Amino acid sequence: MVRFLSLSSGSNGNCYYFGNDRTAFLIDLGIGTRTIKKRLAERGLSLDSVEAVFVTHDHFDHIKSLGTFTERYQKPVYLTRTLEQALRHNFCTAGRLKGCVRFLEVGRETVVGESLRIVPFIVPHDAAQTVGYHFTFDGERFTVMTDLGEVTDDAVHFASLADHLVVESNYDVDMLMTGSYPPELKRRILLQHGHLSNEQTASLLRRCHHDGLRDIFLCHLSANNNTPDLACESAKKTLGSVGSRASLHCLPRSCASELFTF
Repeated sequence: MVRFLSLSSGSNGNCYYFGNDRTAFLIDLGIGTRTIKKRLAERGLSLDSVEAVFVTHDHFDHIKSLGTFTERYQKPVYLTRTLEQALRHNFCTAGRLKGCVRFLEVGRETVVGESLRIVPFIVPHDAAQTVGYHFTFDGERFTVMTDLGEVTDDAVHFASLADHLVVESNYDVDMLMTGSYPPELKRRILLQHGHLSNEQTASLLRRCHHDGLRDIFLCHLSANNNTPDLACESAKKTLGSVGSRASLHCLPRSCASELFTF
């Protein structure tokens, strides 16, 4: 049985837990270690079972506690060489990952332990480098894409392989354009290396739909430019049009989700 728990999802911090009865791993460490421990314990889970961390990119809301966590627990940190170079100069991680780095190669599968086979792939976002992850864990297939500015062929390809898809649905266009953000920030979000709108996410779901897709988790919703109702409404409309039977879930921004089991 595979367990999935979103510990936080949004610009306030991102961290995702995947585990089974033998091992567990985290994708990103954008919230404090004490918060991670507390939220895991509330679901009957322990940080002691976590044997690895995978990094998507070098923005603060994804690596806030990566350095302190690694220094304290000495867990392997999996990332690309490009990201490792960027993290050498990041105040969150500089000098703190020594001895724990394990390199991944974009587009190439890496086997970790007995249960996990994982492939990083490039997604467009304004970081040193940003990757999504497609992985098979205890026979369940997942694709995780938390930050991307446009729907690429790679994004569609790896989403179409998933039983369970975690994908950004960051903003509603009307809310963004009529909101209080300054023009330069609006441009950053809208550009191809920004974030996905609800409509873009719906387009991705239309293109990647297949009968084996069982769960869709909408993540990284904006606090100011989106609502769970708007994100779900957009996705539901598309899923209905393609006859999808996938379950749709909207991950909370500032607290842990329910614990999902597959």
